[in-house]
Amino acid sequence: MDVELRHLRYFVAVAEELSFTRAAERLHMAQPPLSTQMRALERALGVELFDRSRRAIALTAAGEVLLGEARRLLVQVDQALAATTRAGTGEVGRLTVGFVPSASLGPLPELLRVFRGRHPGVELFLRELPPDDLVAGLHSGALDLAVLYLPVTEPALSELTIAREPLVAALPEGHRLARARSALRLTSLRAEPFVLPARHHMPGLHARVLESCRRAGFEPRAVQDDVWLLQTVLGLVAAGLGVALVPASVEKLGRAGVAFRPLRDPGPPVELGALWRADDSSAALRNLVAVLREAS
Repeated sequence: MDVELRHLRYFVAVAEELSFTRAAERLHMAQPPLSTQMRALERALGVELFDRSRRAIALTAAGEVLLGEARRLLVQVDQALAATTRAGTGEVGRLTVGFVPSASLGPLPELLRVFRGRHPGVELFLRELPPDDLVAGLHSGALDLAVLYLPVTEPALSELTIAREPLVAALPEGHRLARARSALRLTSLRAEPFVLPARHHMPGLHARVLESCRRAGFEPRAVQDDVWLLQTVLGLVAAGLGVALVPASVEKLGRAGVAFRPLRDPGPPVELGALWRADDSSAALRNLVAVLREAS
């Protein structure tokens, strides 16, 4: 007979109750089959586990050893099965989330806090990266989810918009429009030199800026267009190299030397989105996307 886990469970019940009758009741089975199983276990092991010479059964030395080992083994098995179940439902595991630096100014920190509160057994590893590195990281498997500005045209990736915000004008502090009390019209910036986010690094934001300017009837005159960090965009604006259109949340950076002004006609909102591999079957990822979807 091959010894199976059920035989050990039967044995532990009998050993703890020291009564076949009570053990059978505990196991919800009849006593004769239980006695038969214990005899078969003893034959398989080649030792006697119970001293049946007296009215009340007792454990032999071999039985005492098996009881300790069986208890430990069954605890380990139960823990392994429970961990497997938690992993299958996304309650344990690890996720690596990449994001553009400015994503931390929006709802991302709060969404991650909510996720950790609901799924404390999932380890989160966060990486701040340029947008093109985020997409490459998803394809390579280095990242499970990426947060960046949309649109991103990648058929193999699923996407979800998690925040929408308007563009605002970022002006050098001494600019003639910096003290304007009312919202600016985009056309008032027609003749200004522009600091643009790099097309190849931030295609989504770059496209939104161009679209907004074109809707206002002009093509922005770029003097700097190879910058991927919005903090750097603001630095160049503060240096007087030009003006910029940035997501409204960037104003939270409070960059010295830069004045932010709302736009009367900002064009389509900037969309911050989450991307992940469409064929990723991770339950933990599914739970994270569910939290993000609640905010979308």
